[in-house]
Amino acid sequence: MVKTLIILPFIAGIIAFFIPKKAGRKLLVAIGLIHLIASILLWVERPTPPFPDYFAITPEGLLSLLVISLLFFLISIYSQGYLKAEEQHLLSDHENLISNTGIETIKAEKIFIGSILIFLSTMTMVTLSDHIMVMWIAIEATTLASAPLIYFHRTAASLEATWKYVIICSVGIAMALLGSIFIAIAMDVGQVNAPVSFSALTSVAKHLDPIWLKTGFVFILVGYGTKMGLAPMHTWLPDAHSEAPSPASALLSGVLLNCAYLGIFKTNKIMHEAGLGDFSGNILMTFGLISIIAAATFILKQTEYKRLLAYSSIENMGIIAFGTGIGGMGVYGALLCLIHHSLIKSSLFLTSGNMLLGYGTKLIKETGNMVKLMPKSFVAFFAGFAGIAGFPPFGIFIGEFFIIMAAFRSGHFVAAGIFILTLCIIFAGFSNQMMKISFGPSDHDNDTANFSKIQMDKIRSYRVDIHNKIDIGKISTDKKHMEQKLSMILPQYLLLLTSIILCFWMPDSLYQTIMNAVASMGGLK
Repeated sequence: MVKTLIILPFIAGIIAFFIPKKAGRKLLVAIGLIHLIASILLWVERPTPPFPDYFAITPEGLLSLLVISLLFFLISIYSQGYLKAEEQHLLSDHENLISNTGIETIKAEKIFIGSILIFLSTMTMVTLSDHIMVMWIAIEATTLASAPLIYFHRTAASLEATWKYVIICSVGIAMALLGSIFIAIAMDVGQVNAPVSFSALTSVAKHLDPIWLKTGFVFILVGYGTKMGLAPMHTWLPDAHSEAPSPASALLSGVLLNCAYLGIFKTNKIMHEAGLGDFSGNILMTFGLISIIAAATFILKQTEYKRLLAYSSIENMGIIAFGTGIGGMGVYGALLCLIHHSLIKSSLFLTSGNMLLGYGTKLIKETGNMVKLMPKSFVAFFAGFAGIAGFPPFGIFIGEFFIIMAAFRSGHFVAAGIFILTLCIIFAGFSNQMMKISFGPSDHDNDTANFSKIQMDKIRSYRVDIHNKIDIGKISTDKKHMEQKLSMILPQYLLLLTSIILCFWMPDSLYQTIMNAVASMGGLK
């Protein structure tokens, strides 16, 4: 079962590079469905994985795996309509000439499908990894697998975003490797003879040398925190999420960040067992608050809605780090935020794909009146905003409530005050942009205008020969063309519905899995 979850999407990804793109779309959905079914069976049966020194089924790993599998399946369904819509927007063989319009034009769909399937394989490997070096290899593999997704449109901006993503994350991963080596040194100095796995290290944590263990944790936190999007190592994230195709953005924000968090979470478990929970907790809380403050600063003046969502992800990763650092009830709140952020933020990024194809721009000032122009997408977008902003009954509200309660109960009054204040600032900034997009004036109120006058002038400014000529008449001018495809609306609704259901009813197995993960950091006390 474990081998199937890792190997099957990898093989399917290789195959996708060589088969027709229509077959690749069907393969994408099929693998997503098989992976979801296999993940549920793994959740129910809990078999012993092969190579137990390297792989293990842990509560936090199972939780992340189920979220990954559900998200990937729904995103694969969305991708069917999305890729077809992209195909309709291919104006000529030189569509990159109009990259400034903001229209996403996928030139190599086979690369997209193949890369995203391999990406699924590497993320699955992260969730099931137990050996500290296998975890490092898997997280590095997610970088290599997802990089082609960011550069998919072959524009200058996407190239810059890809290089920034690869270089910054690779530097971070190198620091995580160094941190892993320091933990191995802590074993050697403490004369500990055990496998270099998270499970084994947790059981012998009290015998590890504390100085080297602290050093290793700091390097791992900075290293994996770079991939997680914690400030000030977050600089790759807004560009990457903005330039990637919307299905890829949903995976990057909803799933990839969680994978990096797993590495930090498991290392923090070792710190708690070693009696160094206060040391690691204070550092996590500090990075968490810095991330939330950084997000608040940029959200207030953001001009692009995809970058707005990216900075919101930085905020939420900060919330999760802050809650994890507090420990106990804060960890429970952090895991709730982790689950619901994945569901809601993925829904928002998918809806942003509809907006990008509908408005033809990423700029907030050139959108507006979404409630009338794209009513079905508006419902998903507005509900997603309510959820990610922490409105009840969405789970982000419940998670933040537990984190705040844990902060006050543990005596972190100043940190709790900063936490609440920055959340209020972010809410104000996000609400302001949301109102402009949803109810503000729009250049698209005319049924025949699917592009703003400014963007149309940009297109007309290009003078090319007969073979490269851009046929303006071929551009779809139906403002509701995105609303006609159920596959591009239903996944967002299902993601939001899942989030709401989990607020009112949580299966016992899911609740117990979360509690088992929290137990290693003090439990609900």
